[in-house]
Parts: sequence; C-alpha cells; structure tokens
Amino acid sequence: MKTPAHFVVSASSPDEFPAPTLPELAVVGRSNVGKSSLINALVGQDGLARTSRTPGRTRLVNWFEVETKPRFLLVDLPGYGYAEVSKATRESWRPLIETYLAQRTTLAGVLLLIDIRRGSQDEELDFVPWLAEREKPIVVALTKADKLPKNKRTLEVMRAKQELGLRRDPFAVSTLSHDNIEPLWRALLQVVAPRPE
Repeated sequence: MKTPAHFVVSASSPDEFPAPTLPELAVVGRSNVGKSSLINALVGQDGLARTSRTPGRTRLVNWFEVETKPRFLLVDLPGYGYAEVSKATRESWRPLIETYLAQRTTLAGVLLLIDIRRGSQDEELDFVPWLAEREKPIVVALTKADKLPKNKRTLEVMRAKQELGLRRDPFAVSTLSHDNIEPLWRALLQVVAPRPE
C-alpha cells in the first residue's frame, strides 16, 4: 500500500535541524541493517530513502514527511556500528544522534532495527534502557527475516524480546517478501497518534 511521503530536509549538525513541528519517529540501527529499504517499504515508495550497497552511506539526519492523518515525520538517523568509514567519522556522528534523541521535543518514539541474523549487541542493549529512562516509546523490527526459516525467526523474536526487556514482541520483517510490514506500520502509527485501547 502506497502512502504519500516526501523528503523534507537533511542536517549534518544540530544547528541545521528544522524547527520542531509535526510528531517525529526516529529510525535507528546499524549501518547495514536496511534502514532505507525499510522506510521505502513502509510507505510503498522505492526511491524515497536512498539505498546504497556501501554500509554507512547515511551521514546526515534525513526528515521525510508522511502524509497520513495525522501527518508525521520519519527521521532517518546515521547508522552506527561497523560502517566502512574511519573511527573519527563514526565518532563525529555520535553528537548528532545523541543530541537529536535527547533534545528533540517532537520525538514521539523510536523504531529500532536489528538484523535478525546478528541479534542484539552492546549498542542495542544500552540503547533500549536509555530510551526507557526518557519514557520514549520504542518499536523493534528484526530485519532481513527472509534470510531465516520461520521456526528460527520465532526463536530470534523471543530472544530479542527477553534480552531487550520489551513489553511487546519485535516484528520479524522482510522488505523482499513484505512479511510483517503492515503490522509494523500499524504499530508505528499507534506510537505517533495513540488511540485509546
């Protein structure tokens, strides 16, 4: 299902962040976890977020406006982890990411992506409690689920839920087979515009 969405702006430093207006949903994950592909799959637009064969190409914070009711912004943060860039470059992204997550007043929640084959690592194990302390809702998607048989996917979902101390199951998603893209999208809309349960 195609959802109208468009690129708004990029920022390479906090002083370039746009004025906070609409609710924002940050997309966070390792540099080769498939953030751009998942953003494109969620809105049904192949070319919205640029994908690259080289991990770590996203070196900016990118805002995309999603024209649902209500409207909101998807915010693609630079990937962390094992990008093929220098350590100095990776360290230069840290203030950008941390300033955004800690200070952005319109941040409604976070979509954390984890490669289902690699599981939770130190960064994710530190990041989830950090968000919980700040009372920021988090939705976890285990990407590249098509790379595992279904029984192993179920085990990885259970493992991630336990390791990260999540209240809800992570979504095992695939941008190739589109497994769980729709349920993930519904969960994200609930974060941006919560409805009474």
